[in-house]
Amino acid sequence: MTAPFTSARRALSAPTLAMLPRIADSLSFLYLENVRVVQDDTGVCAQVAKPDGAIDRVYLPVASLACVLMGTGTSATNPAMATMARHGSTVLWTGAGAVRMYSASQPSELTTHWLERQARAWADDTARLAVATRMYEMRFGAGVPEGTTLQQLRGLEGQRMRLMYQMLADKHRIRGFKRNYNPANWDEQNPVNQALSAANTALYGVVHAAIMALGCSPALGFVHSGKQHAFIYDVADLYKAQHTIPMAFSLHKSANPDRDARRNLRESFRLYRLMPTIVHDVQRLLDPELDEEDSEVADPELVHLWDPDLGPVDAGVNHAEPDW
Repeated sequence: MTAPFTSARRALSAPTLAMLPRIADSLSFLYLENVRVVQDDTGVCAQVAKPDGAIDRVYLPVASLACVLMGTGTSATNPAMATMARHGSTVLWTGAGAVRMYSASQPSELTTHWLERQARAWADDTARLAVATRMYEMRFGAGVPEGTTLQQLRGLEGQRMRLMYQMLADKHRIRGFKRNYNPANWDEQNPVNQALSAANTALYGVVHAAIMALGCSPALGFVHSGKQHAFIYDVADLYKAQHTIPMAFSLHKSANPDRDARRNLRESFRLYRLMPTIVHDVQRLLDPELDEEDSEVADPELVHLWDPDLGPVDAGVNHAEPDW
């Protein structure tokens, strides 16, 4: 009786670093609603009780999922959450349709390499503007004249977005379109706004997973500021013009635009391999001279002590001067 149980526990133990997939190789996201997420002897599964009392189970590939969106009516057991945390899957607790994000978990196996780069760039006004400028250039594929201020960048961005909305509305023959997000009156919004809000929130979740897996802070934004998800909004904006906005307009006749938007976005992540793109783009924003071979920081379990003169020094060592 004890052998199978012992074997199952061994199979569910914490994975080694060699077993953990790189975040860039992960699948994008999975949205769950009205299910119970549990851990059994096989793995993590989503359970749904049928009217006859039977239980349907779908096993989740948590080892290769970058992000799990827990929607309304979803619950999870402690063992299931622990397994997802060990595998580095970011878990987001969201509202209905994943159009609100309430909280998120954070993988524990993180290096501070990219966080330190982010903090240094964020804390210096000149470096912060340089990152914001790189965001604009990556987003629209257009250069920015030297000396352009952040206010001027916002104006240029606003002009481009207004023109894009107008062009897509004309293409799909939608008259009087206006971007609107109002969760309190979700059902009263038109299909384009519903699809765009749902797709953007799912995109935020995946970007959140990538940022946290790199060890960066989602709060230290370069354009956005004042919210714990400011950097998430910064990075997500890089992909809206190409992916979420055109897709949302294409769903203007959909009977279930929020569901269709999430499905289409998931397919975009697969076709365009957006997860490795997000990881590489964040790294290039923080280090424009980054070499491909340096994009993966070695030894994510390395912990050291800071010294202003010597640089990193060994941790786990007693640095007291000997008494003899």
